[in-house]
Amino acid sequence: MIQINVAQLLKEPVGSTRSYEVDDAVEIADGDRTVKGQVNLIRTNRGILVKGALNTEMELTCSRCLTEFICPLNLEIEEEYFPTIDILTGAPVAPPDEPGAFTINQNNILDLTEAIRQYTLLSIPMKPLCQEDCAGLCPTCGANLNKEQCQCPPKPVDARWAKLTRLMSGKNQKR
Repeated sequence: MIQINVAQLLKEPVGSTRSYEVDDAVEIADGDRTVKGQVNLIRTNRGILVKGALNTEMELTCSRCLTEFICPLNLEIEEEYFPTIDILTGAPVAPPDEPGAFTINQNNILDLTEAIRQYTLLSIPMKPLCQEDCAGLCPTCGANLNKEQCQCPPKPVDARWAKLTRLMSGKNQKR
């Protein structure tokens, strides 16, 4: 869990800032992931704005060859956290109207864990690739074409394309 006590920052004027180094484990999906980087906390008129550049990595399955690989992820976090109590009086503060807004608990602890988890899940590529030029699997025998050539016989040329194929192979031979 990445928790920061922001009691002093909440007492300061709007525009006050603090910077923190992050190097901790966060539970994401099916396991703990190390998250590293820096976050800046900025006092706003409503709460605290968190801006940060963080790095982590996830173990993913390549969408072409189905091998597991470690995918580095860069997170650019920007979220505003709202206090649940007034720092000076201790009276409860009405929660923000925004659904899913992040809050600072009654002990003035700002917990970055959920925001990091959400940003990490959103930054996972839709079709992850182990390498940019991944060759994938042979559709016939299932061989991983990154590691070996498949032993499948070449597909016969469609008779409708035979003349074009001969024409193209003739051009390649002249070069």
